[in-house]
Amino acid sequence: MRRIHSLAVVAAALATVFGAVPAATATPTLPSSRAAYNCSPGYFCIYNNWNGGGTRCQWSQSRLANTADNCSFIQRGQNVRSVWNATGHRVQYYTQTNYHARVGSTPAHAGGNLQGSYQIRSFQPQ
Repeated sequence: MRRIHSLAVVAAALATVFGAVPAATATPTLPSSRAAYNCSPGYFCIYNNWNGGGTRCQWSQSRLANTADNCSFIQRGQNVRSVWNATGHRVQYYTQTNYHARVGSTPAHAGGNLQGSYQIRSFQPQ
C-alpha cells in the first residue's frame, strides 16, 4: 500500500514539474469576453485592432448613416478589426454609408474580431 501511495506522490510531482493538469481540473479556453473590450454600456463600439485594441470609436445612438463623420481611424482609411455591441439590440453594419452593402451583425452584449478587411461606414438596429 505504501508503494502505491509513493507512486501517486511521484506522479503528482512530475505532473507539476511538466505542467500537466488532471482533466477534471482543466479550465476550458473561452472566447474573448466583455472584459477584453472597453465599451460603455448602451454603446456600439468599433476598434481598429483585434480584440478591442487600438483606437476605439463608440456611439450611443442606435443608428448612424456615416461613421466617418466622427471616427478618426475611419477618416484615415483604416479598417475595423473588432466590435463590441453593448446595446440591448442586435446591430447590423454596412461597408457603405446610408445603410448600403450589409456586411454583418452582432447580437446585444456581444462582440469579437472581424475579418478586418473593410470599414464599417454605417450601422442600425436589426
